[in-house]
Amino acid sequence: MITRRTLGLLGTAGLGAAALPRAARAAWPERPVNLIVPWAAGGGTDAIARIVAKQLQDMLGRPINVVNRPGAGGVLGHTEIANGNPDGYTIGLATAELTTYRALGTSQIGADSVTPVALINFDAAAFNVRADSPWQNLGQALEAIKANPGRYKVSGFPAGAAYHIAFGALLQQVGIPVSAVPLVPGQGAAPGFQELAAGGVDITASSVPEGTAMRDAGRVRTLAVFATERLAAFPNIRTVKEAIGVDFSGGTWRGIAGPPRMNAEATARLTESVEKIYNGQEYRHFMAERGFGLQWAKGADFGAFLAAQQARNTETLKALGLAR
Repeated sequence: MITRRTLGLLGTAGLGAAALPRAARAAWPERPVNLIVPWAAGGGTDAIARIVAKQLQDMLGRPINVVNRPGAGGVLGHTEIANGNPDGYTIGLATAELTTYRALGTSQIGADSVTPVALINFDAAAFNVRADSPWQNLGQALEAIKANPGRYKVSGFPAGAAYHIAFGALLQQVGIPVSAVPLVPGQGAAPGFQELAAGGVDITASSVPEGTAMRDAGRVRTLAVFATERLAAFPNIRTVKEAIGVDFSGGTWRGIAGPPRMNAEATARLTESVEKIYNGQEYRHFMAERGFGLQWAKGADFGAFLAAQQARNTETLKALGLAR
């Protein structure tokens, strides 16, 4: 029989549990964590997510489930991250597209729709031409484009993709209207390089690794990489600053993020763990072996990066006539 004394003891026990010091409570994570990937399995984002998930699982002692949510240009997966429970059990690997949706009119989620945890990758775009192109360097290419608006064409991406924005932003940076180089829309670097080699276009913008086979075959040349410093895996390719004296970087990126107002303890532990992974030999070897770029920013710094990317991308998309 439950007496008043028993109820009193139960109440006292409950108060005691609530009054336990924070360190005595179960620490995050107490159960599996879902890592949302806004793109299909097998791609670059998925590959990076899986190496991070494996190491997080080893560090945290709980399963980290990679959940692919492709669709609508990444909108579905990014929306799931943004709408997740902020308890720390739904996180995601956000990509550059997050900072384009509002301008494109495809979604209202954006840079401020997530808790920024850590930027862990930046893949710079590159300016590629045919091997027989008369342009020997980026400066010559840009001078020709400026003098002959509409004459030269670019491909290697669909309209509004990260590398389209990066290419357009470079033109803006040097005072060339983005309309000066018409786009022949494509579905990625591989068909873009084929179109370039066949003479259908004059330029492709892609990541540096995506051009490796065509460079090695002597069919294309890469005039510059849109990065702040030369890539370790491709030390002979000059940066935009080295080529024309202009500070510029552009491309695509990936970073760990969670829902808005994510649990502070979970965020802190997750950030600490991801930083260890980023600085670890296994992650760096994985990224270098596959030609992925490295860039780090955490917390507020990553948040500032997101805001700056969204502002620039919005401006470029307007200039490209793609903003709504």
